[in-house]
Amino acid sequence: MTVAVSNVVVPRQGRRLSKADRRKQLLAAALDMIREKGADSLTLGHLAVRAGVSKPVVYDHFGTRSGLLIELYRWIDTERVEAFRQGMAAAYQDRDETIATLATTYIRCAADLTGEFHVVGAALAGSSEKAEVYAELLDQSVAMFVSVLHPFNRLTGAAATRLCVGLVGAGEGLSTAIVRGRLAETEGIATFRDIIDACVG
Repeated sequence: MTVAVSNVVVPRQGRRLSKADRRKQLLAAALDMIREKGADSLTLGHLAVRAGVSKPVVYDHFGTRSGLLIELYRWIDTERVEAFRQGMAAAYQDRDETIATLATTYIRCAADLTGEFHVVGAALAGSSEKAEVYAELLDQSVAMFVSVLHPFNRLTGAAATRLCVGLVGAGEGLSTAIVRGRLAETEGIATFRDIIDACVG
């Protein structure tokens, strides 16, 4: 999940866009603002100026700043998961390579407090919506693990899903230990790789 958010081509200003394309344009512009100046710079008004649209357009898409941050939080993670899934499918990897890549990318993403995902998450601290969205994103991670490990997993269906729920939980726990300074990143990755290896096959 450390794969960077895929590039979004922002259409020229003045071109009429579908609502879905306009939403992508606004999210891409919001992400650029965060990268350049941090989350504190992101307001609906500033986003409208940056994207070259009127304020009502931005308000129509997101309603509030919290609404914008929630959608951005979800979008960043969804894009990264999809990019990672495509990357895993693009080149053949054997069982050991797949497990090593999965363990490394997940831990590095989850323990990276400098990435946009965590910057946006920090801006949402205290939001009642964050916990709900975070649970949704964990479900996406579980689905990713199921998909990536499917060729090597003796378990299928609901049993495979339950196993991957446990694996994602282990990854989150190891990442938290890294963030708290109780575990080195290399140790966390190696441990997660061993856990996946022991559970799959």
